[in-house]
Amino acid sequence: MAVKVVDASAVAAVLFAEPGADALASRLGESRLAAPALLPFEVANVCLTKMKHHPKQRDALVAQFHLLAEMGIESIEVDQGEVVGLAERARITAYDASYLWLARALGAELVTLDKRLAAAARAGAR
Repeated sequence: MAVKVVDASAVAAVLFAEPGADALASRLGESRLAAPALLPFEVANVCLTKMKHHPKQRDALVAQFHLLAEMGIESIEVDQGEVVGLAERARITAYDASYLWLARALGAELVTLDKRLAAAARAGAR
């Protein structure tokens, strides 16, 4: 089974039924999903931001956030020293570099909606 590394932008799009979520879910298919250990924190922050902008939807948003546990995403520690160097070379945040580093370490596809992160993945900064 293919492994795909998913970042917070992709996971949040699926969880919160953002535009393109169906196509993204199809892209993930039956793959084994993996992410750095920071993923739940980033998705929680997305949920919090959505709650601030849509307070009447608070309960629904929290319920959607709790579905994260059902996605079966494997949490994997990253080499933070290597992540810092990769972030510097690729000119992305250390958070984003964590996903990129993990995808490279696993030889996996990185699934993201973040244009800057996707560009760094395509550029192949080492």
